[in-house]
Amino acid sequence: MSLTFRLDPPVDPALRDGVLALWADVTNAGGAVGFVPPTTPEEVRPEFVRHLAAMSEGRTRLLVGFDEDGAVAATAFLTHNTHRLMRHWIWLYTVMVHPRHQGKGYGRDLMAAVEDAARTLEGTDAIRLTCRGGTGLEHFYASCGYKEVGRVPGAIRVAPGDDRDDIMFLRQLR
Repeated sequence: MSLTFRLDPPVDPALRDGVLALWADVTNAGGAVGFVPPTTPEEVRPEFVRHLAAMSEGRTRLLVGFDEDGAVAATAFLTHNTHRLMRHWIWLYTVMVHPRHQGKGYGRDLMAAVEDAARTLEGTDAIRLTCRGGTGLEHFYASCGYKEVGRVPGAIRVAPGDDRDDIMFLRQLR
């Protein structure tokens, strides 16, 4: 079974709770999505509220993958670049697939859906994202057509004595 992707679904309580639970579950499974385990949906909530504010201002778009039961199974946030000389590419943030769905190809499906969504955004020629080193994600993103374009050693401090590289990727669309 595959996921059903929707760009900018209405944010109702079920979607809100689904995204918060997904974010906490991904973090607690070791996912590099802005938090370190252990975390809870309540700890994630202020960050999600910031994303919601950006969505309401039209700066950010939410892509959600729903599983066969209609539950939130994957997300990605696409954020417009506001710099006047860089409006031709978007940022991709908080790319998540629920741990119970990993290993099914849904990550690749999500990245393909991101590309499809980005192609609908007028003037978007590329997608830029960053990931935390030491997770193996750089291999995944490269296999999805993203090119590593920079690396800042030790830029992410996960814990005292555990610094990770911030790895930058770019995916040309045109």
